Amino acid sequence: MSSRARYPPPGMGGGGRGGFNSNAWPNPSFQPRNVSQQYVQRSEGQSNQFYQGHQAQEWLRRGQLPPADPTVDEVEKSVQSEAIDSSSHDWKSQLKLPPPDTRYKTEDVTATKGNEFEDYFLKRELLMGIYEKGFERPSPIQEESIPIALTGSDILARAKNGTGKTAAFCIPVLEKIDLDRNVIQAVILVPTRELALQTSQVCKELGKHLKIQIMVSTGGTSLKDDIMRLYQPVHLLVGTPGRILDLTKKGICVLNDCSMLVMDEADKLLSQEFQPSVEHLISFLPAQRQILMFSATFPVTVKDFKDRFLKKPYVINLMDELTLKGITQFYAFVEERQKVHCLNTLFSKLQINQSIIFCNSVNRVELLAKKITELGYSCFYIHAKMLQDHRNRVFHDFRNGACRNLVCT
Repeated sequence: MSSRARYPPPGMGGGGRGGFNSNAWPNPSFQPRNVSQQYVQRSEGQSNQFYQGHQAQEWLRRGQLPPADPTVDEVEKSVQSEAIDSSSHDWKSQLKLPPPDTRYKTEDVTATKGNEFEDYFLKRELLMGIYEKGFERPSPIQEESIPIALTGSDILARAKNGTGKTAAFCIPVLEKIDLDRNVIQAVILVPTRELALQTSQVCKELGKHLKIQIMVSTGGTSLKDDIMRLYQPVHLLVGTPGRILDLTKKGICVLNDCSMLVMDEADKLLSQEFQPSVEHLISFLPAQRQILMFSATFPVTVKDFKDRFLKKPYVINLMDELTLKGITQFYAFVEERQKVHCLNTLFSKLQINQSIIFCNSVNRVELLAKKITELGYSCFYIHAKMLQDHRNRVFHDFRNGACRNLVCT
């Protein structure tokens, strides 16, 4: 038995059994407290303090420092970080916010739960991009989609156009990308070149403080340029199924680490034109992947695809009707030969600032544009057989008010 065991600390009693030894007290008039009562009254916290103090003395006697308490370190770090945050300027005050959007908003975007973007614990750099884009609070589809997408679950979401669907998937995609890995980590599929450009622009604006490398790849553009771009770091790829599949089959677009696939306008991507390419493309993705599907309509093809490729998807349906609130639709049933006459009557009777007229074929677009011009109205047209640069220029001029009417597919 060691000497340390035979001589307990002062006040702990002698004899090796925890009992009280009266011979240890030189003053006969001294009346000690009941030892058992002393132990009962001592709180757990006091015992811990005594033990920790005794341990600290032991460490000092051995000339060593006690092991750091991780809990204490975390508290100290949080206090330090709070001090730094309080001493630094408020990051929101340094944002370059656009002018407030004073346009009238309908219930499609105002009927929210009252959440804030900061409630989702997003990176500060991403929050900066969100606020500088002019977003103040998440719309209903964003409130439903963002937190679920951040958990890694598959999503099948149905919401109207114009309610913030693009940001609903762009924000979680940007949040989940790891900048330290120079590989394609997410692919956003869209059915048209114009939508690919628009979506990539939203991603770039939201992620402008993140330094994420975003690439657009669509048919009708230079394949060589796409190949050269893929030799450089790309984190997020936005494009149409045919071109991305072509690059993937060539071994240039590597999707082994692509853990997220977004399908915008999913109903169109699952039409006969695109569905084989989409399904082939999915075969190049890893088994542990996340698929987010967004659409305004859910035909039978979407349900069939969901059953085959999505794993326990979270279904979001924010549509009781297709039309946005505040928009009135009129339907005129006329015979084929009366259509141009009906259009002419609308132009002459209504105060139309600008109009977009859709046709279902390239030939009809050119024919109708010619007839509208002959009626004396200014008219542009675009369709899929035009060069991309030409289409971009026409649409840019139309948006700037150079023409009153645009006919397109």
